[in-house]
Amino acid sequence: MVIGIIGGGASGMAAALAAAENQQVQVILLERQARVGRKLQATGNGRCNLSNLHASQGSYHGEHPDFADFALERFSPEAVLRWFRSLGLFTVAEASGRVYPYSDQANSVVDVLRFSLEEPNITVKLGFEVEKVKKTGDGFLVSSREETARCDRLIVACGGLAGTKLGGSMSGYKLLRSLGHSCTKLRPTLVQLKTDWGGVTGLKGIRTNCHAAIFRDGEQFAQSTGELQFTEYGLSGPVIFEVSRDVCQSGGAWLCRLDFLPEVEGETLKAELVRRRKTNLPASELLTGILHNRLGRVLTQAVGIPASRCISELTDDDLGRVTQAVKAFEVPLTEPMGMDCAQVTAGGVVTAEFDETTMESRLVPGLYACGEVLDIDGDCGGYNLQWAWSSGRLAGESAGRNDT
Repeated sequence: MVIGIIGGGASGMAAALAAAENQQVQVILLERQARVGRKLQATGNGRCNLSNLHASQGSYHGEHPDFADFALERFSPEAVLRWFRSLGLFTVAEASGRVYPYSDQANSVVDVLRFSLEEPNITVKLGFEVEKVKKTGDGFLVSSREETARCDRLIVACGGLAGTKLGGSMSGYKLLRSLGHSCTKLRPTLVQLKTDWGGVTGLKGIRTNCHAAIFRDGEQFAQSTGELQFTEYGLSGPVIFEVSRDVCQSGGAWLCRLDFLPEVEGETLKAELVRRRKTNLPASELLTGILHNRLGRVLTQAVGIPASRCISELTDDDLGRVTQAVKAFEVPLTEPMGMDCAQVTAGGVVTAEFDETTMESRLVPGLYACGEVLDIDGDCGGYNLQWAWSSGRLAGESAGRNDT
């Protein structure tokens, strides 16, 4: 029996290795790029946050997020880490539950997977860009411009549209549509957010811990606490990725309210600022020792206090406005960055058309799908790669069974 797999990313490699555990199966892994795991190598700023110990129900999204439950239970974070250890990868978990390779290099994850694919019953075809899939009486014909591969069962693991610069594409959606499947609207998630607030350019490159709350027309939409990074166009960093899903995707006035000292009460901060009135330093130094110097200066000026004004001259009202800026600074939002900047695609192929216990199509026998191409996306922090491993291994194990 021949198992064809389209896509050499995280879920595709997991599917290939799981299917090949049946020594009677021949696996053909088709990857359109020059090497497998290219997007995987860029994840987590090159560190590869490969899982999260807390990945479970409630961490995933889509029209039917419970579709992910069986795969995540069948191949839990603990099971996936045992699997990686069997491949030779050492890992370390942070207090937050995020799991990284012990080497702190994404290359380590890609390499153990790539080396593990060197099995007698696995063939990896690089530079094979699938243009057409045809269902035949006894299997599938998978064609590129130059050649055609035949397989008895087929797993579509093409990934999503996000990260187009690293290989994200529409191919998986198009191939599954050609076989009768349907797709939801695609949107970027785990993505940076743009603002038209002019002050952001002066903060480019600054990183700070904060609490971020997203509001739409005055009602809270999402919130999280973590690291924020300012960019020339807006807001980035893990705290923004965690709240970015569907932000600015519909009408209304959107804004992000930032608390730059989430562990300090406003009254405590104001008392400290009042104490600082004993100094004759300029107002530009009011928040020195509390926030990043450049951030402190921008916030002070944003509430109308000239940088050259003496701190000793500031009124209680002045200090109240600065306290408000530190604890609840509002940044208007205009739109998310595009799919080329997004880490993950929200939306995808409709999961109701697949069996969640096998990942097999309910419409086309012998056809399977896994990973980001399906309408499942997870929170920030390793949840999406956990879904890739879990769904990929479930698809590969199911397709590789002799009795299916």
